[in-house]
Amino acid sequence: MLRRNRTTRVSLACTALAALSALTLTACGSGAQGASGGGTKVGLITKTDTNPFFVKMKEGAEQAAKDNGVELVSAAGKFDGDNAGQVTAIENMVNAGVKGILITPNDSKAIVPALAKARAKGVLVIALDSPTEPQDATDALFATDNVKAGELIGQYAKAAMAGKQAKIATLDLAPGVAVGVQRHQGFLKGFGVSEGDPAVVCMQDTGGDQAKGQTAMENCLQKAPDINVVYTINEPAALGAYTALKAKGLEKKVLVVSVDGGCTGTKAVKEGKIAATSQQYPLDMASRGVKAVVEFAKDGKKASGYTDTGVTLITDAAKPGVEAKDTAYGLEKCWG
Repeated sequence: MLRRNRTTRVSLACTALAALSALTLTACGSGAQGASGGGTKVGLITKTDTNPFFVKMKEGAEQAAKDNGVELVSAAGKFDGDNAGQVTAIENMVNAGVKGILITPNDSKAIVPALAKARAKGVLVIALDSPTEPQDATDALFATDNVKAGELIGQYAKAAMAGKQAKIATLDLAPGVAVGVQRHQGFLKGFGVSEGDPAVVCMQDTGGDQAKGQTAMENCLQKAPDINVVYTINEPAALGAYTALKAKGLEKKVLVVSVDGGCTGTKAVKEGKIAATSQQYPLDMASRGVKAVVEFAKDGKKASGYTDTGVTLITDAAKPGVEAKDTAYGLEKCWG
């Protein structure tokens, strides 16, 4: 009977939290005893709950929470860029008594004051995938080296062009989002051009969305019909670009490169829709983050600094001087 009453209270609490603001806030797990001997709660706040990358991240956090006997409380913004929703989620989680919060910040600068309040109350805060600005606004960062991810596909695109004059379109994320800025800068560095170089003939934001990626590519083709290289922030944007290129009969004439390494994107590389992608590993980010909070709950030891969770260039058309793995490897490691 006590067990049943407790379950009812948890269910009611979840319902109340879900009704708050722009987020879905859910508790996963049985509220088992944590490593410290008390009930330990770990918070996970992702940018959205629809992008396969964040779906896989949540799966990794759930499994790690189960393996370590702790409770995971999760939340996600309504859309990529929903900073207000993430602020509300942080406040809700602190009030719920989480020991640590793992977050993929929607706005790397605007989220900082809310994180500072959480840390002031003794909550361990770890950024996943995207750093805050400044990076030390969180205790630690577990993430892909996004500059390197962009640099790898930039190097690949440069090698694939084999000296041909490049007409580049960059389909980016959104202003103020660190992961988008870093990948963009990395691509330019890898390709060997600087910001403002005349080789970059079009830049459009996509929000990482496939439909917006298609629209962005259509806009770029109107501006510069002779585009022959397309950098995209992620694979949904790349597939949107591919749709626009195919409609113009240009899909075999334009090189498309991207970042993420999801299963859909990796299959698109295998099918020749995307020439290459930089694969990252969200499950590993989340599982490491949960373990770090468990360690903090156990002995007060705080994770700190940056931990690189790895990135691999995936392509079936490798180029000399650019280290890569094929799509067979990518499909073994993909997510989504």
